[in-house]
Amino acid sequence: METSRMEALLKDNPVNIPRLDDLIEGTVIGQEGSMLFIDLSPFRTGIIYGREFNNAKDIIKSLKPGDKIIAKTFELENEQGYISLSLKEAKKEIIWREAEELQKNKTPLTLPITDANKGGLIMEWKGIQGFLPASQLKSEHYPKIQDGDKGKIEEELKKLIGKKIKAVIISTNQKEKKLIFSEKGTEVEKIKELISQYKIGDIIEGEITGIVDFGVFVKIAEDLEGLVHISELDWSLVESPADLFKTGQRVAAQIINIADGKISLSIKNLKPNPWEEAKDKYKAGDEVKGVVIKFNKHGVLASIEEGVAGLVHISEFKSEADMKQKLELGKSYPFKITVFEPKEQRLILNYLAD
Repeated sequence: METSRMEALLKDNPVNIPRLDDLIEGTVIGQEGSMLFIDLSPFRTGIIYGREFNNAKDIIKSLKPGDKIIAKTFELENEQGYISLSLKEAKKEIIWREAEELQKNKTPLTLPITDANKGGLIMEWKGIQGFLPASQLKSEHYPKIQDGDKGKIEEELKKLIGKKIKAVIISTNQKEKKLIFSEKGTEVEKIKELISQYKIGDIIEGEITGIVDFGVFVKIAEDLEGLVHISELDWSLVESPADLFKTGQRVAAQIINIADGKISLSIKNLKPNPWEEAKDKYKAGDEVKGVVIKFNKHGVLASIEEGVAGLVHISEFKSEADMKQKLELGKSYPFKITVFEPKEQRLILNYLAD
């Protein structure tokens, strides 16, 4: 089989020869009809023709012999022996490489919000659509909806459409033509510096800035917030954080975790641990009175004293309907402790039928 000129070049100079999908700089030689010839010395001549010529007409009409251009190789040797080039694909490639550079350098971009959905905001940079998840919004823009209703969250996010916000690119996916943005990322160093002033175990006092179904946000310092998860609000079962707290209320909390630029707080850690007090009062085999406080898919939760609750497994009943017929919320019933591990805050109960 006859060796092509390109194969020979690849063999002689495997490092510098153009490869498929490379960006390559050349000089415009001239145009013949719907073909534009490019000098790619020392390699050979490149050509932009056919669909690639039509796709780049707006660019080509302003070019003249001697002009420098950057094109992308998509065929290393066509039937006439030219290297086939694409201006349009080169432009796309350059934009994506710029996006990757912006991501690497964490360069802030001020961009308009074009749309929103329940998950976050839609933005666009140089013709590429990007997404900014709600979790990547700064506190001032985060929709703090008390009941966590996704419809209400979307309504709040849509109020930002048309506004410009500063964000950084945190992910590029050229294959799927997608960008992921973060508003929080614009102040990464500032947040890191603020967080560095705190450590796990510190007790802080702050103002509640938002209440959601999974907890409350507490302002620790200017531009720094922490989250108290619903499980860290109180030793007793909390159904709705809004039942216990109000926006603007000042609270004391303890820092229990610092990770990924986020601070996790606990309010219940500053209260006496009822499991500590209960460890010497109960043991497996004891019969106790308990108040039914919640039904879930595993069974029923019953509280034997404030902050100490155990599970009565659904397997003890014929069905969920049978369980709810025998036990009612808010009422007290006799139970037997089968497992009591106060250190792990684990309590298993058996229902003692009347």
